[in-house]
Amino acid sequence: MGLARLAALHGVATAYAPSEGVTVPVADATVVRVLAALGVDASTPQAVRAAVGRADAAAAGRLLPPTVVAWSGADGCVAELPQALAELPGDTAVRITTEQGAETAWSAPGQTAGRARLPLGVHRLHATTPDGRAAEATLVVAPDRVARPQGRSHGFLVQLYSLLSARSWGMGDLGDLAELAAWSGRSLGASFVQVNPLHAAVPGAPSDPSPYRPSSRRFPDPVHLRIEDIPEYAYADGPARERLYELRDKGAELRESVLEKGALIDRDAVWALKREALELLHRVPLGPGRRAAYGDFLAGQGQALEDHATWYALAEVYGSDWHSWPAELRDPRSPRTARARNELRDRVDFHSRLAWLTDEQLAAAGRAAHEAGMGVGVVHDLAVGVHPGGADAWAQGEVFAAGMSVGAPPDAFNARGQDWGLPPWRPDVLAASGYAAYRGLLHGILRHAGALRIDHVMGLFRLWWVPQGCPPTEGTYVRYDADAMLAVLALEAYRAGAVVIGEDLGTVEPGVRETLARRGVLGTSVLWFERDWAGSGSPLAPEEWREGCVATATTHDLPSTAARLSGGHVELRHRLGLLARPLEQERTEDSADVCAWLDLLTGLGLLPEGADDEEGGIRAVYRFLLRTPASMVGIWLPDAVGDRRPQNLPGTWDEYPNWRLPVADASGRPVGLEELAASPRLHALLEVFPARTAPPDARPGQPFATLAPWTRRTPCAPAPSRPVRR
Repeated sequence: MGLARLAALHGVATAYAPSEGVTVPVADATVVRVLAALGVDASTPQAVRAAVGRADAAAAGRLLPPTVVAWSGADGCVAELPQALAELPGDTAVRITTEQGAETAWSAPGQTAGRARLPLGVHRLHATTPDGRAAEATLVVAPDRVARPQGRSHGFLVQLYSLLSARSWGMGDLGDLAELAAWSGRSLGASFVQVNPLHAAVPGAPSDPSPYRPSSRRFPDPVHLRIEDIPEYAYADGPARERLYELRDKGAELRESVLEKGALIDRDAVWALKREALELLHRVPLGPGRRAAYGDFLAGQGQALEDHATWYALAEVYGSDWHSWPAELRDPRSPRTARARNELRDRVDFHSRLAWLTDEQLAAAGRAAHEAGMGVGVVHDLAVGVHPGGADAWAQGEVFAAGMSVGAPPDAFNARGQDWGLPPWRPDVLAASGYAAYRGLLHGILRHAGALRIDHVMGLFRLWWVPQGCPPTEGTYVRYDADAMLAVLALEAYRAGAVVIGEDLGTVEPGVRETLARRGVLGTSVLWFERDWAGSGSPLAPEEWREGCVATATTHDLPSTAARLSGGHVELRHRLGLLARPLEQERTEDSADVCAWLDLLTGLGLLPEGADDEEGGIRAVYRFLLRTPASMVGIWLPDAVGDRRPQNLPGTWDEYPNWRLPVADASGRPVGLEELAASPRLHALLEVFPARTAPPDARPGQPFATLAPWTRRTPCAPAPSRPVRR
């Protein structure tokens, strides 16, 4: 009982429910190790009793939690007193120091007259009781709902590296993203382009090609740069210019090997060329205006960028896993690290410059999208975590739980569970810091985003922690303060004018989707998973789908629509030895599944081409998605040309070229951006979609004109001369 109570006090689960009506206990050894990662000793019964006593004493003496959340309505007023303030003793004086430095007061706890008017932001809360006790906390005042696009919209989903153009150096880049956005927005009426995470990767060869296990989520990867679009490229001269031309030609050879010779995308080869080019461009002096812009970027990013660039400079000397560095260098604040930063200042500047250049091209892609009339723009993707040996884990070590990894418990689809190899954030440290690391992360990735997709959005509520050295079956859930996580998300999205999309596929605990919907976060609905799971198991009729979602036919981890309709995905998994049941049984079940959908599509009059027409079947799938009330409909770009291959095949490593395939047609022949833009098959599919109609208040250059009107308001500021009443 003592261990269970201690675990509950720290948000650690002692049991979980993999399916309705089934409860699985968590081993005591797992609970003890997870508590240890949270700084709580539970190794003996005596230690448990002592830890419970300390926790109870701390709770009894605490006036305020470390972070308090207040939700602000469309009128800029906080209608409901936060629970933490309602529980304060009567006549407690509550003062607020806003993030701008202004001082104001909140009404005494228990008063109900009036509504508090507070500016949105992250403030400091000060409370003093009548008997002289005092406490401070971070106060997050957030809009009570994230902005949503007005009306229906559609756009493309694509893994950026997979979309090469005639100007790419062997993989898709930010110049290609800008071109895709400009073309699809202007010519096809698309409102958004959603891409894979563009986070900075762990250096080294061979590198991990997965965009979901980055070194840093805070800064983008310079491998996505279009070298020729860097202004200094035009001013290189002499031998440097000649070498840049040679590198450009080598980049063209890489591109041709992928598009014309069947080679896989080789990120390491691309980066080797681009890195050499960037080293040459780093020697080209910046003009006064460029130098000033770079200085502003450095000042705006501050310590976070300095740490990021320092890690990359140190990684060049000591390797890309900071755990193997000399002991003092494992601490970003040690005197030895400060000396190393100074000794390597040119390399630190080089990596800082790369972050700036990439930020500039991200901004250019965002501008291209909005100038093309896109109502949402570029949708960026936030991975669920970072590599344990990478830059973020080094720079923010105190925020990560040592010896733990994020994953998923066993379920009906994976009896062994999953271990993703990503260290989780400690919820206690996040709360104590006012969610500073989380706020910085969101602020950075939202700088140039029209929307943000959050991978495994359920992680805002709880994450499955797996102790190092244990199988995923021996993990447990650790809970986060979802109210605070959502408030910070809503605040940063409001400041960026961005939509938020949560990837809520898989096992989702009761109430999570409802909470996300209440806060305006869109969900993700994939055609093949939308069934009456509580009843007959038959496909959901379009009117039964939820409105608050991005509706798609597939994702990067799933078969393309052509592969699904043809059964090709079953054959692929059979060739790779991934089937858990006999081939004929898998074929039979898959065929029945597809037939159920085709019957529904036919019955709704959405398949006039007939069930044997593959292109017609793909068009019918997207006609169906448009029949649903979904706010946004995402078109998997490879579907538009009949690609049969998934970009990633979960459960494989060397057996399948995950994250290294270019977009290809039905025969497997790679298709570049220029050919794709002229594809009759693509244009036939896009005829399914309605032309975009601009809202009445839209005007050129107005990025967020299609967002709900209240999101563009100026938040109310309290009158500093008198207390704010609620």
